[in-house]
Amino acid sequence: MRPSGELFYDVTSALSQGQRDHQEDAVVADFPVGAGLGFVVLADGMGGHAAGDVASKIAVTEVFSELKMRSGDPEWLENHVPGILRDAVFSANECVRYHAEENPETEGMGTTLLAPVLLADSLYWISVGDSPLYLFRDEKLIRLNEDHSMVPQIEYMVKTGVLDSEAGENHPDRNCLTSVLIGDDIAQIDCPARPVRLLKDDVLIVASDGLQFLTDEEIASFLQGNAGKTSAELSAGLMGELQALDDPDQDNISLCVVRVTDDPQLGAATAPVEPPALREKRPEGVAFIAKSTKSRKVLTYRVSMEKSA
Repeated sequence: MRPSGELFYDVTSALSQGQRDHQEDAVVADFPVGAGLGFVVLADGMGGHAAGDVASKIAVTEVFSELKMRSGDPEWLENHVPGILRDAVFSANECVRYHAEENPETEGMGTTLLAPVLLADSLYWISVGDSPLYLFRDEKLIRLNEDHSMVPQIEYMVKTGVLDSEAGENHPDRNCLTSVLIGDDIAQIDCPARPVRLLKDDVLIVASDGLQFLTDEEIASFLQGNAGKTSAELSAGLMGELQALDDPDQDNISLCVVRVTDDPQLGAATAPVEPPALREKRPEGVAFIAKSTKSRKVLTYRVSMEKSA
């Protein structure tokens, strides 16, 4: 593994309930001082009164605990990341199953899971479901992980002329997931064996699909217009963009912004930094925590009840 001093991570997590009655997202991030590594675990629960919030909390807790336990030896971790991530996801899925069996009223609960691991300039991840992992580089936004929903198939049908664009946009199966942690066999797992190499000034966005009330083009345009901003400013700005939509159907939003930098001082302050507009009018229910490898760790964790599909 490369020396940890070559690259540093400026990290901020944010969470909002959106227009939903309950919060079913959960996100946690850990970037220990001087370790040259860090990871984010994010889950988007589903199941409404069947306790989607519990499912997301179980998944985040299980995967976080496994990664935290294994992070004491970075070189060993780097040689075994994909296997560790897969084992952690299977364990989380079993915990969801066990909870549902012991609590029949929660039968049907489930959650997506997205967990990127950063080791110096190497990015690994595992994902199940539709929570996106974005890389912004050279003014281009790229989704790195697979979308385990019906969206890719529907968009293919639009592209090939089977459906027109309006029918595709309003397709009743558009929000259906093709893989999820629900205690049964996991249909699809995205866990590449080889890492993506990170570069200075790369921006990673780990998010639930609540962020996708903004189009990829709108997210890219925002990042292009805010080049050089800190992760705290970027996360607050993205939340502000979503608030400005004033969409009555806005889903829960959880996100973590990671900026890759060679400046060890960037983001050293532990206090959140927000753009002036959001200092005046912060989106209701949004929690911001801004820290970096100069601080002890980054942690955002909120769960409550009920999620719509």
